Amino acid sequence: MAIEVVNRQRRIRVDRRQVARLASNALAALDRGDESVTIAFVGDEAIRSLNHKFRQDDRVTDVLSFPAFAERARDSRVGNDESLGDVVISIDTALRQAREAGHSFEREVSELLIHGVLHLCGYDHESDSGEMNRLELKLRRKLLDDD
Repeated sequence: MAIEVVNRQRRIRVDRRQVARLASNALAALDRGDESVTIAFVGDEAIRSLNHKFRQDDRVTDVLSFPAFAERARDSRVGNDESLGDVVISIDTALRQAREAGHSFEREVSELLIHGVLHLCGYDHESDSGEMNRLELKLRRKLLDDD
């Protein structure tokens, strides 16, 4: 398993080790601990461009997930030499949302990362009658609130 963290913005420092550790723990909690992901941090302009290009939605968003394979079954495995895909997080939006929610920037990034990893694993909150949301809350409690 490899967790790659790429910082493509200069606004705020990102603790790459902490991000990689959380991604690794989230994957392990989902029984996907042997799989790899890439997490990229960008600004609002870059994520808006990605959202427009890949989702035909010309607006800023907080997190995007790009599975390595078009069809990702929750119970399928990609093998230890392939990646589940990429998670892209907007630093600018994470900062705004953290202020609005009244919690730390680190907490916001952690929540967005868990959300993105769930999408890479095949979960979709837009079509699963709340299953992803319930699992996301469970992972937040397990991985973020036990500290």
